[in-house]
Amino acid sequence: MNTTRRFWLSSGGALLLAGCGFTLSRPTSYAFRSLHIAGSSLMGLGPEMQRLLQAGGTVEVITDPRQIERADLVLEILQEMREKVVVGRTSTGAVRENQLRLRVRFRVRNREGIERIPETELVQVRDITFNESYVLAKTAEETLLYANMQTDMIQQILRRLAALQQI
Repeated sequence: MNTTRRFWLSSGGALLLAGCGFTLSRPTSYAFRSLHIAGSSLMGLGPEMQRLLQAGGTVEVITDPRQIERADLVLEILQEMREKVVVGRTSTGAVRENQLRLRVRFRVRNREGIERIPETELVQVRDITFNESYVLAKTAEETLLYANMQTDMIQQILRRLAALQQI
């Protein structure tokens, strides 16, 4: 009796999910088959973006600059800059709050040199409090926030690449 009841409840739940249009997310499809990432350092956006593109299995990331002519598209990272700005101080002048910024300028062109995404600047901003008593913890938090901002930035760039209809 209990297994029959469980069967009908799970079948009803599956039927409701199927009826509402729920589907598992599929890998993103791109209009290009190969991409060269130019101008990104080893610690910057490049390695994580390369890993995410190759994980989908539909895009070959060309890392050798001598084989750039094989790439359907070239993603040029023109600038990647981290900034830390003091935005709040105590009455004694000690730092109370910082603002972390990550700026990335990029453009995308095809192998003929025609721009598919013009030069674009993306900015991520996070606020972080500061306390001299917790310097090590705040430094670790800052590193974590920069990594989070970098991941968000990569996702934004990948969505823009996915939106390209023609190369």
